[in-house]
Amino acid sequence: MNLPDVVSRDEWLVARKALLAEEKEFTKRRDALNTRRRELPMVLVDKPYVFTGPEGSVSLADLFEGRLQLVVYHFMFQPEWDAGCPNCTGFVDEIGSLEYLHGTNTTFALVSRAPYEKLAAYRAERGWNFPWYSSSGSDFNYDYHVTLDESVLPFEYNYRTKAEWDVHPANGHTQTQQPFDLHGLSCFLRVDEAIHHTYSTYGRGPDAMTFTPTALDLTALGRQEPWEKPTGRIPQPTPEAHCH
Repeated sequence: MNLPDVVSRDEWLVARKALLAEEKEFTKRRDALNTRRRELPMVLVDKPYVFTGPEGSVSLADLFEGRLQLVVYHFMFQPEWDAGCPNCTGFVDEIGSLEYLHGTNTTFALVSRAPYEKLAAYRAERGWNFPWYSSSGSDFNYDYHVTLDESVLPFEYNYRTKAEWDVHPANGHTQTQQPFDLHGLSCFLRVDEAIHHTYSTYGRGPDAMTFTPTALDLTALGRQEPWEKPTGRIPQPTPEAHCH
C-alpha cells in the first residue's frame, strides 16, 4: 500500500503543527458556516401530511412529540423491499441515546415510504427504539425530494435538476428506474401551532452526524474509498467487512 512516510518525531511534530493551524482555521470556517445555516430563512409547512406510526395515523406536528424542533432522517425503504437500505441502516446503527438531543427541545425521527408494518418489523430486528413513521399515501417523501418520480414531481435531488445531473460526472440517479428512494435529512421548527421547514441536506450532507466516517477521517487509511487521496490506501477487506 501507499503508506505515509516514516520520519523522526521532531519532523512529525513540525508537520502536525502545520496541519493543526489548518484544522483551527477549518473549525472557524465551520462555525461561520453553522451561523449561516441558522440564519437561513424558513418556509411555512401548510400541507396536512399524514404518517402512520405505532398509534395509527399521526400528523407532522405529532412527530415533534411536544418539542420545538424536529430532525427527520429520510431512511431509504421502498414499499416493495423487505429490508432497509444497508447504508441507511449503518447510519442509524451508530445513533446513540437521544436523551441529550431531547434536552435541547429537539426530536429525532425516521421517515420512510414503506408500509409501517415493514418498518416496525425491521426496527425490531435491528433492536432500535427510535421513532419511525411511514409516509405511505402522503406527498411527504416527494415534496422533500427523497422519492424521485417524474409522474409526481419534476426530478430534483440535492438541489440539482435532471438536466444538471445528466451532465454531472457522479450521476447515477437519472438512469435509475422510477420511482426510487434516496436518503436525506430535514429539519423543522414549531412556532406555536405553525410548523416551518428550516433545512434539508442530501448525499454526503448527513456524514457529519456519523461516527465511523468521522473517526476514519482522522486515520492514515481514511475511509478507504476509491475517491480519496492519497490513493493506494485501501487494504484487503477485514473479516468483519464481509458481515455487512
